[in-house]
Amino acid sequence: MKALTKSQLTAGSILLLIAFAALWQWGPQMLGVPAYVLPRLSATVSEAIDMFQTQNLWMNIGVTALEVVAGFVVGSLLGVVIGVTLGLSPSTEAMLSPYILALQIAPKVAFAPLFVMWMGYTVYPKILVAVLIVFFPVMINVLSAVRSVDPDMVNLVRALSGRRWQVFRFVEFPSAMQALFSGLRIASTLAVIGVTVGELVGGDRGLGYLLTYGEGQGNTAMVFVSIAGLTLIGIVAYAAVVLLERRVLHYVPRAAMNMV
Repeated sequence: MKALTKSQLTAGSILLLIAFAALWQWGPQMLGVPAYVLPRLSATVSEAIDMFQTQNLWMNIGVTALEVVAGFVVGSLLGVVIGVTLGLSPSTEAMLSPYILALQIAPKVAFAPLFVMWMGYTVYPKILVAVLIVFFPVMINVLSAVRSVDPDMVNLVRALSGRRWQVFRFVEFPSAMQALFSGLRIASTLAVIGVTVGELVGGDRGLGYLLTYGEGQGNTAMVFVSIAGLTLIGIVAYAAVVLLERRVLHYVPRAAMNMV
């Protein structure tokens, strides 16, 4: 089967978007779905315009985006540091892995109210929930990559009188980069989920707060606008990670670094 060209793939994506928009606009009316259940696309767009004027939508988008970036960066850094530490020290992994696994298994939603009780209605509970969610996929990817380094490359550096830090710098860390970015891709989307959970539980600003406010007011269009904003932030975060990956891993064939 002949592969589609890039322009054909782009055209197909645009057609799918148009079809989705048309279905959203005319589908509810054709199926007799009331507006309070599923508002039409035009009504949702109108609500978004109104929210820019009355709900300070830009400010709430900025708050959520800032929390997502902070949670993503802190969680990713922790994941890299702990992943490398455990990968280089099997004894440390054996000692800490049960506690890390328990933290990962524990439902993050359950921590959100606790963080709000400790830190109040600030940005910190939302960021902390995002950190907990982001940390594990980055850590496990880095740990697996460090453990799967080619031993022949390690022995080569050692044969050339390379020190331990040189083995890490020239062999282990470069070998882990692809796995690291795979974890960062996942983490960029999970950060949005973590922040949203925090804002739903204890937020007075942000898109998660607007989502809860719209639900309380019975304003389904506001809920859809909030969901669309959260989705857009996630897409931008994911795309930023992909662009950074292409810059850093420019030597890797492009086919190995698709958007998904």
